[in-house]
Amino acid sequence: MQRPNAAQLTYGSATVVLTTVALLLLSGTTTPLGITVICAAGLLLGVLVAVTMPVRERPVNTPVDEEIRVSAERVGAGADTRIGS
Repeated sequence: MQRPNAAQLTYGSATVVLTTVALLLLSGTTTPLGITVICAAGLLLGVLVAVTMPVRERPVNTPVDEEIRVSAERVGAGADTRIGS
């Protein structure tokens, strides 16, 4: 499973908060069991929204033959100061 992107996290979190607040206000429950059930329902609905949201995949445009190069200065930076020369 892929990591969720920012849009999925945002929509899922907003769904959890808004659903939970709306259900608590509409139901008027004050018992711990009722509040727990409503919070769990909001959480499940938020996860469902985040997971079922379509993901826009962008292909990574990197040439196949290109190598990753690191300059020699960055690789050996500070090496001679550690050995005392």
